[in-house]
Amino acid sequence: MIPFVDAHIHLWDLGHIRYPWLMPPFAEDGPNGSVAAIARDFGVAEYRAALARWNVVGAVHIDAGADPAQALDETRWLEGLAAEHGLPDAIVAFAALDDPDVEAALAAQGAHSRVRGIRHIINWHSDAQRSYTPRDLTRDARWQAGYALLGRHGLSFDLQCYPAQMPGLVPLIARHPEIPVIINHLGMPVITDPDGVAQWRNGLRALAALPHVAIKLSGLGFIARDWTPESVRPFLLGAIDLFGTDRCLFASDAPTDMLFAPIDRYLETCHDLVAEFSKDERRAMFGRNANRVYRLGLAL
Repeated sequence: MIPFVDAHIHLWDLGHIRYPWLMPPFAEDGPNGSVAAIARDFGVAEYRAALARWNVVGAVHIDAGADPAQALDETRWLEGLAAEHGLPDAIVAFAALDDPDVEAALAAQGAHSRVRGIRHIINWHSDAQRSYTPRDLTRDARWQAGYALLGRHGLSFDLQCYPAQMPGLVPLIARHPEIPVIINHLGMPVITDPDGVAQWRNGLRALAALPHVAIKLSGLGFIARDWTPESVRPFLLGAIDLFGTDRCLFASDAPTDMLFAPIDRYLETCHDLVAEFSKDERRAMFGRNANRVYRLGLAL
């Protein structure tokens, strides 16, 4: 089997670190619907069990929505897990880029050996039930200044936003080619918006023109909770067409995407979708690209 470097996973111990979004009461009207099904401990053993059928040779842990006051606690905990269990291989930590003390936070996170980047979720939508933030941080001068500091600390940025926000981000991202950017979850198209697919295509095209931007082929449940291989095929192939096989990374998004479908179903869909690509291209998308982008140093 092709070696798989999982470019986006989450682990948590609810008794150790507080995750507000995983605490009751749970409701269906949020961006992800009810998360009650995954509101339980998910560690390295649970992750490996969920992906037992696949040749996982590495994994990148992405900020899992811990209480911001415990962002460093999460990083320390993950470093301990990695030392004991060999996973995760790299960490994308949280720091609020609009915080007046953001530089100190970046220095503290970057001091950990496995930290490669930062994620600060910035999904904003005019529909409050879709928004992850109360305002559009991408328009905030303080947030933009915080983003510009990432390169000084040798950190990449995991970009989770909506397509309508992408054109406004292009000038900022273009000014900082020293900051690698990895788009999360296929760019999260909002297909229920009247022009949602066009916004997604135009936003990704603008970002794909910047050579230091890559994209994760993940998060199918964010497109539609009842996704099918046929319904997500245009988005997966469309992203590959725009970014090329050298800037696309497959990722499970375990356990979050397990809200919508088993991980095996997601990986089988991806495996079948790229069956006609060359072996070298498939190896790149399933492993080598993540290995390069997140500087894992694995022999692939």
